[in-house]
Amino acid sequence: MHPVTPLRRAWAPVAVLVGWAVHDPDQAQRQLTRLTTAHLLIGLAVLIPAAALYGFLTWWFTHYSVTGTELRIRTGLLFRRTAHIRLERIQAIDVTQPLLARVAGVAKLKLDVIGTGKKDELAFLGAAEARALRAGLLARAAGFAPETAHEVGEAPARQLLRVPPGVLAVSLLLTGATWGTLLAAVVVPTLLWLATHNLWTVLATAVPLVGAAGASSAGRFVGEYDWTVAESPDGLRIDHGLLDRAHETVPPGRVQTVRIVEPLLWRRRGWVRVELDVAGSSNSVLLPVAPREIAESVVARVLPGVTVPAGPELSRPPRRAARCRPLWWRGHGLAVTDAVFAARYGLLRRSLALVPHAKVQSVRLTQGPWRRALGLADVHVDTGANKTVTARLRDAGEAAELLRSQAERSRTGRRDALPDRWMV
Repeated sequence: MHPVTPLRRAWAPVAVLVGWAVHDPDQAQRQLTRLTTAHLLIGLAVLIPAAALYGFLTWWFTHYSVTGTELRIRTGLLFRRTAHIRLERIQAIDVTQPLLARVAGVAKLKLDVIGTGKKDELAFLGAAEARALRAGLLARAAGFAPETAHEVGEAPARQLLRVPPGVLAVSLLLTGATWGTLLAAVVVPTLLWLATHNLWTVLATAVPLVGAAGASSAGRFVGEYDWTVAESPDGLRIDHGLLDRAHETVPPGRVQTVRIVEPLLWRRRGWVRVELDVAGSSNSVLLPVAPREIAESVVARVLPGVTVPAGPELSRPPRRAARCRPLWWRGHGLAVTDAVFAARYGLLRRSLALVPHAKVQSVRLTQGPWRRALGLADVHVDTGANKTVTARLRDAGEAAELLRSQAERSRTGRRDALPDRWMV
């Protein structure tokens, strides 16, 4: 790894002490009041060299190598761990640069591997070395021979969309969750103080609420700043971040579900948010905010041959569904095309989920006692990303026919689907 890596890992012993202090603040405060200046100096004299030694040793015992068939990552100071990652099972490699890493000119590689829920990572490499290694690994994953993979280089990209910072800021101001968390961060601590007059209780409640409010507003703005989507032979590339820059790739053929989210206050402006479910990947946002027409054109790049159903094309549940969900039943809708299973839910915050037939793993029909009496049923479609899309409150006869026909569409869709390979 890059020589600056020990500086990042040296924080682990310090983090342990901070975690103990946060877990038991009363005991930490009592211990601190007993310490003299001499004790503090002695403690720092021991802690700083120990942290530096820990960072150096973890760096020294971390290695990686690339063979003809796999990437090997060996880590561990006391307990050794060697990860053997088959190259053909790599489906995405993200390059991330936290703020200090950008200053130091280094980057971190995060690998999405089929069948693993946790990303393996290489941190840190020189920025140029990280991009070259990423390009070489993806070329091998695509089937290029090891002796020619390094000549392939990073595939060229063509920019499709860039979200202006002003549009992103306005979209966050028009999001109900932003104002809801800010209101809770102000009201709840105030009520607790009036009821208990206990400072620690107020702080223990206020800090998480303020953190959540910051994450839903300023945090999202910083993380989604300068959001850029580009098209390349190895998938859609996403770059974003004000302080920490991330370079992510949406793997071709691995998208299981696309959700087009439309908050209430965005509708007059015609804005939507596009989210993804990707098998074996944590990438979940394709577009933080964009005009609907542009968003649908980008969705067509992710799901070739798919046209997003318009509102009138979505059939509502029968009127008797109002007995189960008064008023809110109007937010549900369903459309099944030759390419996708599309289900809409939500009245104030609409969300339209699109599942390609080839990505459906199973189909289920469920009925509770009340819905059985009303002749209603729900149809659940399970995907390869361990997620479920549900068409709710459908007529029981329609649901039974949908169950049968969707199973057949999924079978033929998988048979005719193209292989999920890089750069194909």
